[in-house]
Amino acid sequence: MSASAETTPAADKKVGGFTGYQKFVVAILAFLQFTIILDFMIISPLGAMVMPALSITTQQFGWIVSVYAFSAGVSGIAAAGFADRFDRKKLLLFFYVGFILGTLLCGVASTFHLLLAARIVTGVFAGVIGSVVLAIATDLFPLEMRGRVMGLMQSAFAASQIMGLPAGLFFSNLWDWHAPFVMIVVIGTVVGIIIALKLKPVDAHLHLKQERSPIGHLIATLTEPRHTLAFCTTALLATGGYMLMPFGSAFTVNNLKISLDHLPTIYLITGICTMFIGPVVGRLSDKVGKFQTFLFGTTLSVVMVLYYTRLGATPLWGVILINVLLFVGIFSRMIPSQALMTAIPEITKRGAFNAISSSIQQVSGGFASVLAGALVLQSLDGHLEHFERLGYVVVGASLVSLFFMSRIHRAVPERTA
Repeated sequence: MSASAETTPAADKKVGGFTGYQKFVVAILAFLQFTIILDFMIISPLGAMVMPALSITTQQFGWIVSVYAFSAGVSGIAAAGFADRFDRKKLLLFFYVGFILGTLLCGVASTFHLLLAARIVTGVFAGVIGSVVLAIATDLFPLEMRGRVMGLMQSAFAASQIMGLPAGLFFSNLWDWHAPFVMIVVIGTVVGIIIALKLKPVDAHLHLKQERSPIGHLIATLTEPRHTLAFCTTALLATGGYMLMPFGSAFTVNNLKISLDHLPTIYLITGICTMFIGPVVGRLSDKVGKFQTFLFGTTLSVVMVLYYTRLGATPLWGVILINVLLFVGIFSRMIPSQALMTAIPEITKRGAFNAISSSIQQVSGGFASVLAGALVLQSLDGHLEHFERLGYVVVGASLVSLFFMSRIHRAVPERTA
């Protein structure tokens, strides 16, 4: 990889710590990620309420989850050609406003088809936000710091567990399942205003030579040989979350025999634990090595997924412990893989690369969600049948992704600070 691929505005900064503005950027991007992740994740624990409220089947609910991913995937590809032709701040604000409007539509949906349409709208805008966030982080931080950056940004995932999901479930129990979406709209509006007022323009890439047209830019990014392996790896990494997450709450309630009232407790305690996991994994990936951390995460994930998907009635403390270990494995794969793959594209292709990668992730995840709905059946008493089949698919995808990541690691040697 050429040295130009790693030229960043922050490259002349000390790598031992963050500047004040860098701390602000990480914090505000993490807060933004909190709203995006919560919007995606909240639909899973709401499944136990949405399915009876709208009188829909597990397969229909699988479509509610997956259509978000499909629309996000299409929008990401459509935006890829233009992703490096605008100030990343302006691009971020445009799609974030659309995301908030789509979430508001979810908050007023009253039928299966209206909710399906609302999730499509939300996915169209949310599908681009993650790629813009990654491009901003890559532009402002050198590779030696990106493990920590990704780890801190993933604290948004834990925050959604600690504050978002329990609060969303509390309000949905107090009122109905629409309440969490209204909550996200309120929080997202505040975050959007702060970004508009405080985030500086991110436009260093605009001063460098680019392809002549958006189509040419898209094709050049797609056909770059070193990008292909990264795209394939991204597709496999999406399988785990999208296959297990949609039916997580239904499996917990109906198979593990945990009361619906205890779901907020599970998400709260798991979130408190994972709040510390993200930064620790990020620091380890910078210090020990990103691939080595990924290897550990894959090993743990394989063991825990095979065990979890075959469980029957389990005490509350056991479910919490299993969830924590599952998230240790997930974070230990997600954070180092994201950090390592940011070193692949050049600065003028980062927006397009991340947009395409996000689209592939969403579309492959959408297919995984639909496949999960087809593999799992719900009996008359609510019990989910054949849930272990999902575990076998997830494990297979994890092992192949490990092989691909080993090749990426060799192609993009890590540099130490």
